[in-house]
Amino acid sequence: MPPSRLPASATRPPPRAPAFKQRRQRPKKRRAARIDTTEQPSLSTRTTAATPPSPHRAQSASQSSSAQSRWGVKPSEKALPKRSKIPPPKRNPTYDAYLVEQQQLDRQWYLGDEYERTFDDAAVAKRQSRRLSAAAIAKQADAHKWENTQLSAALGAPRTNSTYIPDDSGPRLALVVQELHPPFLHGFSASAHRDNRQDDHIVYPVKDVTSDMAVIARKGSPTVEAYRLKRERGNKRESYWELGHAPGAKAKESDQREAERGAAEHARLQANQDWKQASKFSNALLKTTLDNKHRKRLACEIESARKSLPVYQVKRQLLNLVRENQVCVIVGETGSGKTTQLTQYLEEEGYATFGIIGCTQPRRVAAVSVAQRVAEEFRGGVRLGEQVGYAIRFEDVTGPNTLIKYMTDGILLRESLTYPDLERYSVIVMDEAHERSLNTDVLFGLLRNVIAKRRDLRVIITSATLNADRFANFFGDAPVFNIPGRTFPVDTFFSKTPMEDYVDAAVWQTVQLHIQAPLPGDILIFMTGQEDIETTCEALADKVSKLQNPHPIIILPIYSQLATDLQAKIFEPAPDGVRKVVVATNIAETSLTIDGIRYVVDAGYCKLKTYNPQLGMDALLLCPASQSSVDQRAGRAGRTAPGKCYRLFTSTAYVRELLETNVPEIQRTNLSHVVLLLKTLGVDDILEFPFLDPPPRENVLKSMLSLWLLGALDANGKLTSLGREMSSFPLDPGLSSLLFTGMQNGCLVECLTIVAMLSVPNVFVRPQGREEESDAAREKFFVPESDHLTLLHVYQRWIAGGSRAEWCAKHYISSKSMRKAREVREQLLDMVRAKKMVESSCDDWDSIRKAIGFAFFYQAARRKGVGEYVNIRSGVVCGMHPTSAMYGSGLGADYVVYHELIMTRKEFMSCITAVEVQWLAEAGPMLYVLKHVADEGVEIAQRVQQRRAEIEDEIRRSSSNRKEDDGGTKTKKS
Repeated sequence: MPPSRLPASATRPPPRAPAFKQRRQRPKKRRAARIDTTEQPSLSTRTTAATPPSPHRAQSASQSSSAQSRWGVKPSEKALPKRSKIPPPKRNPTYDAYLVEQQQLDRQWYLGDEYERTFDDAAVAKRQSRRLSAAAIAKQADAHKWENTQLSAALGAPRTNSTYIPDDSGPRLALVVQELHPPFLHGFSASAHRDNRQDDHIVYPVKDVTSDMAVIARKGSPTVEAYRLKRERGNKRESYWELGHAPGAKAKESDQREAERGAAEHARLQANQDWKQASKFSNALLKTTLDNKHRKRLACEIESARKSLPVYQVKRQLLNLVRENQVCVIVGETGSGKTTQLTQYLEEEGYATFGIIGCTQPRRVAAVSVAQRVAEEFRGGVRLGEQVGYAIRFEDVTGPNTLIKYMTDGILLRESLTYPDLERYSVIVMDEAHERSLNTDVLFGLLRNVIAKRRDLRVIITSATLNADRFANFFGDAPVFNIPGRTFPVDTFFSKTPMEDYVDAAVWQTVQLHIQAPLPGDILIFMTGQEDIETTCEALADKVSKLQNPHPIIILPIYSQLATDLQAKIFEPAPDGVRKVVVATNIAETSLTIDGIRYVVDAGYCKLKTYNPQLGMDALLLCPASQSSVDQRAGRAGRTAPGKCYRLFTSTAYVRELLETNVPEIQRTNLSHVVLLLKTLGVDDILEFPFLDPPPRENVLKSMLSLWLLGALDANGKLTSLGREMSSFPLDPGLSSLLFTGMQNGCLVECLTIVAMLSVPNVFVRPQGREEESDAAREKFFVPESDHLTLLHVYQRWIAGGSRAEWCAKHYISSKSMRKAREVREQLLDMVRAKKMVESSCDDWDSIRKAIGFAFFYQAARRKGVGEYVNIRSGVVCGMHPTSAMYGSGLGADYVVYHELIMTRKEFMSCITAVEVQWLAEAGPMLYVLKHVADEGVEIAQRVQQRRAEIEDEIRRSSSNRKEDDGGTKTKKS
């Protein structure tokens, strides 16, 4: 029976007394006939008075007096009061309301499902209905109708006019793909096939795909797979087998206290992290809080450290070289001081009088960290953001008095849109040029054109590798200056046979070094990514724990997604008698300097992100490192003393299987935003732009086709007004397009939030050992139809929760990413207001999904099976990522759009949203034609041909009109 609660104003009635007890007691009371009608009758009296005499009782009264009644001895008729004379009882409104309430609860209980709570479901359904679109609500209503129809038919109920009819009886819509190309792309495919140029093909970051190292890279490490299975089994055992973790069992008090302490510690760490104050090299940003005594002592220590750097010994020769040459190339190893000291030498020489001294970095972390260090050294210590500042995307910590500015190369590239000749700068230092990032290669081509116009501009290119002749030749035989190093000799050892499992080999080599190598002497292990690093640390700890009386050891990982305070631990010196082992990615090759390293264990692999323009897919590939990379890794062992490097590959593989240098990023990435930027700068022919290494032609043409589909380019390949507006946002073209489609659909504010959430690192935290808890917490935010809406939901809940770090720790959300998303959103909102765009907002999630579909219509997929989709344009079979909100939701959308297509173990769609087929046909008429599934093939072909002719005529007319306008403009100018 359901639980019942009595209202406060009513009293629970006493239990009904059996009738035979009343009849046995009434003959003894002679005053029973004189009933006081003014008193409130009892429940038994009211019930007896209101109930008519039953036929059974009438029949019993006519029987003999010696007969036995069913309920006992038959009482005397004289003792019974006359029922007709009893007045009707008074009604109790409170008690009547209580009965009605109980009746409704009983009905609600029995109509609900078993073991399911149904109380207040109407209010809950009203709150949750906002998360569903109109299509989902209609599907749910159809499902309920179908269930009711089947249930009625099973119970034999008569059919009514409202019988459910499945929607499958109606016509179903689908898309037919038609690839239309603009006139500026006609003829490129034929000429490329005829000439068979080398730069038309896809560039792979592997020298020989059949080599041993390439095969091992494709297979991966068996140790990583074994530890992955071990973690999964351990989590299941802890969740289901151990006492206290069984489903339904209460957690132990110790476990609860441990969980509370962990959550509090996590909240404290999250609260202490600040994006603008994230540093790996220093914990002190502002030295103004120190007293004069400590400031003087710190200044003396800093000045002594500056003079001990190798670059200080060649300071005068270096400045003379910069004064005599407009462009020069400086080669110096990591730790020589070229990044932090060169800008200060130039400021002391007076180059900051007529402009800013700018220094570009390929990584955001390096730009922030170096700026902090230089602010501490500059003139005894200054506040960061005044004379010394930095600028990264969505963050500018500079002022009107800034003399030295560190920034990412992308920031300088975007500043060229406002200042094409870079008038604000007197010196440009291109640091870490050997990494050949995408923006650095584009800047090389722009700077070569700028220095031809500005003879007062100085360009300095720094590199950590000796093969700097490419840079010198590109700028017309620029002089190359080598900073003498202070490195010690390093002995290199190769493996005798190829290592099938590079993780296991690295662990055993490290254990052997720890046992045999004397102290002091730290070890640096180079691995490929986060999972490999965590597995290596765990396996190494297991092996060392099994040793008898081993030396104490500290194992520290370092990768980009690691918390900032944990990253800073690698720079702390180990205590006496303790060996430090650092397991790092290729970030430790040149960007970081770790003192105390004497032994290097190099696995010989790295992870590179490549782009396939034919499929439009990014892939994070594990591939062999280049010769220049492994040489840089070996040099880390000779920083403070003679060292040793152990390479887990053969000497033959070093010569035959490794590339000389890494493949430049510009040859293995999507170029859509680069093409849009160059078009905005006035570069008409992208293929003739002076790149240091030209990208594949097919990659450039595919990027131009994508921009044409988005409306950024016209039929002649010229920049449109929409494309100029899109280029003003520091976003990818797809995300910029989402802002404009959001404004058209009345949901610009929500699209701003989605773009901001996509522009920061992953907001969901999945700590090791708490995977199941974090997954359960993430599922609470899921919107089953869209990952984009899921991110919007997280941001809205975070704002409603007060933007607190405790809330993030409770729900396994990265507080650092959320705060950065808010900063990005505020900056984008300022740019939107500056452009006077309509700040529209709506609560209709269908409108937001439509805006997303219009922005990413060219990246659509059609459902093939359960959880499996096919890319409409390329035919590639891809699946939903396991972290997606649509994964396992059972929604089964026919068509979806995705933000990115990536390949890890298989092809996955990242950040997907279910869309309607009509939206895709409306957004991309040059790609899709709408058809009915039941149409014949001839009808479909005729419709496609007709639509194709209409689109081609429209493109031809727009192309001719644009040429006429250009001709008229040229005539006026002449």
